[in-house]
Amino acid sequence: MALIVQKYGGTSVGNPERIKNVARRVAAAQAAGDQIVVVVSAMSGETNRLIALAKEVQANPDPRELDVIVSTGEQVTIGLLCMALLEMGVKARSYTGGQVRILTDNSFTKARILKIDEDRMRRDLESGHVVVVAGFQGVDDAGNITTLGRGGSDTTGVALAAALRADECQIYTDVDGVYTTDPRIVPEARKLDRITFEEMLEMASLGSKVLQIRSVEFAGKYKVRLRVLSSFQEGGEGTLITFEDDIKMEQPIISGIAFNRDEAKLTVLGVPDRPGIAYQILGPVAEANIDVDMIIQNVSHDGTTDFSFTVNRNEFDRATKILEDVKAHVGAREIRGDRSMAKVSVVGVGMRSHVGIASKMFRTLAEEGINIQMISTSEIKISVAIDEKYLELAVRVLHKAFELDQVGA
Repeated sequence: MALIVQKYGGTSVGNPERIKNVARRVAAAQAAGDQIVVVVSAMSGETNRLIALAKEVQANPDPRELDVIVSTGEQVTIGLLCMALLEMGVKARSYTGGQVRILTDNSFTKARILKIDEDRMRRDLESGHVVVVAGFQGVDDAGNITTLGRGGSDTTGVALAAALRADECQIYTDVDGVYTTDPRIVPEARKLDRITFEEMLEMASLGSKVLQIRSVEFAGKYKVRLRVLSSFQEGGEGTLITFEDDIKMEQPIISGIAFNRDEAKLTVLGVPDRPGIAYQILGPVAEANIDVDMIIQNVSHDGTTDFSFTVNRNEFDRATKILEDVKAHVGAREIRGDRSMAKVSVVGVGMRSHVGIASKMFRTLAEEGINIQMISTSEIKISVAIDEKYLELAVRVLHKAFELDQVGA
């Protein structure tokens, strides 16, 4: 008997018929002899509807109260799924994040999981129940409802699998695995049978929407066997996310092309070039809980330099306001911003042992007249910031240049 955690996204439970389909899949897995814990998202579009509702009442919704509102989406889904299972004669019990006792910090709208009490779930599993848990949510020490941020149901699924020491965590979504890039942009994109945690972590952090980055971090940290599958197809092995030292793997040089449309660039011009200036600029940004991505500091000229970095486009206005306050403090000349940025990245553990990847990437983009504005690298990825209007062209030409449409590329 295996203990399996299955997570279903919003499109998989988008209407009552799809919820019934999920129930049939869950029932079949339990009938095969496995213990099943199911984590579900809100029905597709529901979280956006709830956020819009909140904004009709308060232009900038209070984070604590917003979490109270948006967490109800998953509560509806767990009840409906349990009803569908009960209608099929399957014993099932639903739990909100608070009932399971998924303990988080108190960072409303993007809380982090601290601890999970799995005792109640284990008792239900031993008594033959399917356990259905609301994704995306938890409670803090004071009993406040918290949510984990967009895509947080993936994190809930992996965290429960880690706490329960599950045999596998299966992420069911509207795609049948992890692809070399988004098939909607590159029809020749190929499904990967396997990908390493390290590569998946980079892909998720660089814009791939298949898995939320924290779910991959959890899976890698706690050695959770993770698999991405389609909830709309029967059969298929999906994509297994595994470890680099798996001897059965033959790693390609590049595994995929990731991209993110939601980038914005901020530049602080005429910054005094002195020790600690980067902290004086980025410290207040970090204190506001704004994630900074790419960073460039130009060569000093006449004792001043220009300092550029990127943030998520949703954080652009807040970051700009912070920098206007910082400008006077550090004695900078001007703040400039550009909302229309995108990031494109090539990812692959094979880059460690192959040279010339960067030059090939840059040459390919140059041949298409695409200007690179910023660059960042790690051992297994190279990212460039470009004008958003060139994003799809860049993804297509890079996918072709690295022959990712070829099996065994």
